[in-house]
Amino acid sequence: MKASQYYLALIVLLGVVSYGALAYDPSPLQDFCVAINDTSKTNGVFVNGKFCMDPALANANDFFYDGLKEGNTSGLNTLGISLVRVDFAPYGLNPPHTHPRATEILVVIEGTLQVGFVTSNPENRLFTKVLNKGDVFVFPIGLIHFQQNMGKTKAVAIASLSSQNPGVITIANAVFKSNPPISADILAKAFQVDKSVIKTLQN
Repeated sequence: MKASQYYLALIVLLGVVSYGALAYDPSPLQDFCVAINDTSKTNGVFVNGKFCMDPALANANDFFYDGLKEGNTSGLNTLGISLVRVDFAPYGLNPPHTHPRATEILVVIEGTLQVGFVTSNPENRLFTKVLNKGDVFVFPIGLIHFQQNMGKTKAVAIASLSSQNPGVITIANAVFKSNPPISADILAKAFQVDKSVIKTLQN
């Protein structure tokens, strides 16, 4: 290998490693944090927006969750990852949204989903795929993505995200339901439509 190729490979490797280091939640300063709201059970440690239970008081039930059942979308959220069940009604849609702090991996458990994400400017490339039971798809961190049930029966998926607080920004809500509202003049110019269309969407 020539010296120039060696240095190029080294730069690429360092870039990949650096990106990986920046793309995840910070390393924990302890073995685990069982997040609690009741501060009487804490030793005062405050991590990632939650108080941590005194580790001496933790037990196996603090690492167990039986809530990934139909109708419960609260999910499991701890130790730098999140897990959630998503139930789709026939032809139901999880509208375009983004997770600013996490990559998402989605596994179809039941039904058929059309999924996709759009790359950043200026390409704005759409990557889309129809998924069936057992199929897996990854949505890169921060990119706008969606899922839609393509069938006449319900669909179920399990999603895992690489942050214990991935955040979610639903595009339509952020743009048309902001508080206070974004100026209709600005949105009319941005979407190249009449202001009356913007006001209808905001209402």
